[in-house]
Amino acid sequence: MLVAGLFVADRYEIIEKIGAGGMSDVYKARDHILGRFVAIKVLKQEFSEDVNFVTKFRTEAQSAAGLEHPNIVNIYDVGSENGIHFIVMEYVEGVTLKTYIEKKMQLTYKEAVSIAIQVGRGIEAAHAKNIIHRDIKPQNILISTEGKAKVTDFGIARAVSSNTISADVMGSVHYSSPEQARNGFVDGKSDIYSLGIVMYEMVTGRVPFDGDTTVAVAIQHLQEEMVAPSAYAPDLPVSLEKIILKCTQKSPDRRYKAISELLLDLKQVLISPNEDFVTMIPNGNQNKTRVINDSEVKAINEARKAVVKPEMRKVVRDFPQNEEEEDEEEDGLLSPAVEKAVTIGGIIAAFIIFALIIYFVGNVIGIFGAKKPDKIIDTETTQQETQTDMVETEENKPEQVTMIKVVGLTFEEAKDQLYEMGLGIKEMGTQASDEYAEGQIVSQDIGEGSLVDINTTIQVYVSSGEASISVPSVVGYDNEAAMNTLADQGFKAERTYDYSDSVAAGMVISQNPVAGTAAKKGSTVTLVVSQGKEAVAVPDVYNKTQDEAKAALTAAGLTVTSTTTDYSDTVEEGKVISQSIAAGKYVDAGTNISLVISLGKKTTYYYCKATVTAPESDEVTAADITLMDANGNVIQEWGGIKIAKFPYTISAYDIADCSTGKLKIVWYLADGSSKEQTEEVTFTEQ
Repeated sequence: MLVAGLFVADRYEIIEKIGAGGMSDVYKARDHILGRFVAIKVLKQEFSEDVNFVTKFRTEAQSAAGLEHPNIVNIYDVGSENGIHFIVMEYVEGVTLKTYIEKKMQLTYKEAVSIAIQVGRGIEAAHAKNIIHRDIKPQNILISTEGKAKVTDFGIARAVSSNTISADVMGSVHYSSPEQARNGFVDGKSDIYSLGIVMYEMVTGRVPFDGDTTVAVAIQHLQEEMVAPSAYAPDLPVSLEKIILKCTQKSPDRRYKAISELLLDLKQVLISPNEDFVTMIPNGNQNKTRVINDSEVKAINEARKAVVKPEMRKVVRDFPQNEEEEDEEEDGLLSPAVEKAVTIGGIIAAFIIFALIIYFVGNVIGIFGAKKPDKIIDTETTQQETQTDMVETEENKPEQVTMIKVVGLTFEEAKDQLYEMGLGIKEMGTQASDEYAEGQIVSQDIGEGSLVDINTTIQVYVSSGEASISVPSVVGYDNEAAMNTLADQGFKAERTYDYSDSVAAGMVISQNPVAGTAAKKGSTVTLVVSQGKEAVAVPDVYNKTQDEAKAALTAAGLTVTSTTTDYSDTVEEGKVISQSIAAGKYVDAGTNISLVISLGKKTTYYYCKATVTAPESDEVTAADITLMDANGNVIQEWGGIKIAKFPYTISAYDIADCSTGKLKIVWYLADGSSKEQTEEVTFTEQ
């Protein structure tokens, strides 16, 4: 655990701990180089010790660092220091969506849609770079104090999913897609499913599936149908409910094809919340005969009493407006709303035709009181009546509306507004514009305020952005300075990272487009930023043989430059006692490392030199002298008739691991008797 005041990477000062999860702790810190607050996510100790997991974690985090979007918590830095592995991220002042839901219980549909659109935009940006989040849940969505939604932990879920971490630790099973529950193929549609569950929770205040264990919840995702959200939120618009149900289909093929399609429907909810415009993909029964229910029969009977009213024109306008949609209609993939309209319209048309036939036949035979003409109708009179009919036809001109200004709107915004008026729109091409941003309409063929017939198609040109300018050179710059330089010139910039043996960490290795290339303002310049030399984890070679240790270090990309030897009471001879760089530390590839090899337990040798003097009280004729260690084991003996003259000097060498001993003397006296004497002696180290 980090404490306040501690510096990480000599740059980030820890302020306070602000959160904790199953795999990491999160701290608020101050970046003293850029003078801003950041959030630092630090791996917990049990994961930091797993070299494979740490490597995967760093790789995925570095990949996610390439994402820069207003609805994504941006990653600024990834590193390790003294066994601490961390990610430096954008600091967001606010709360998680989970906390926000718990506080408000249920969100209004407008607020839920607004949050879902922002989250969807962040996911869309990630999917565009082939990054799947895999862990979309309210806990990974931050709501800032300004009300902006930001998705966090991109890329980290992938690293976690490849490691042995349970769903309990992850806390994600309530939002996992069926394919994740069965450990199947995961793509962008899995994120769409999870976002659907998040929307369900926002509008109902609860998750659709719950249980005592993660397995129980996962099985529900696979097998059980969820309770419709309107059961808990009766005022929920039908369009939003159908969006949630489409997102959470168990089969990925029945969900939205891409997050961009979901965003279009979510935006439409804000315009027409109670309109049933969401197209549900049939589950293999789209070609079956459709039975008209009682309510539809009643509607048909009422329609028989009236002619086609202007409201029917909206049905016509709702029919497909392009070749792709017409192809879908021909394949029998009409939405239920359109299918119903076609059925009712066809019956009404048939009834009107039948009524007209009866009317004309009746007139001919006089059923309705019409009389046969008594004389031939005058040709001039007939012509006058025809002219009168023509005048009346001209007066029945098509319905018209007043054209609005669409210049300055995006094509999608203009399309939504014009469709509401009964008008179509077609993009004729693009034009460079310094006045209108890329994607905004710069001109329209029918001016604002003009009267225009319903169903007219408005032709527009869309801005391609400002005219091209030269891309500046930022190679060799500090990456922050490079980002600022590009921003000052009107370019967007994004960073990717790579190792370099020649370019210092944090400096720009290369850029794309290269300097001098003509590009539009607002276009993106991709920078490759150096991470310095490739970092590798030092393996633990303690107690391995010299050959084993050298092989392991070489395989890790390190160089064994020297070995020395030393004695060890615990490590047997020939094995590694210590290494110059601690195991688990990340260092540059090719870093030199030295080893200390054991000589085994060290043996200390002593010698003993002593003078033996005969006792004065006895007449000594000879002596036996024995030198023993402290345990009584014999080291050396001198004896018999050879020792007959005293004082007598004894010497013993190479006494191993023994610093004290005993000197035993047996004196032989002139009267034939003997006497024994024992003395303690101290040995001297050789």
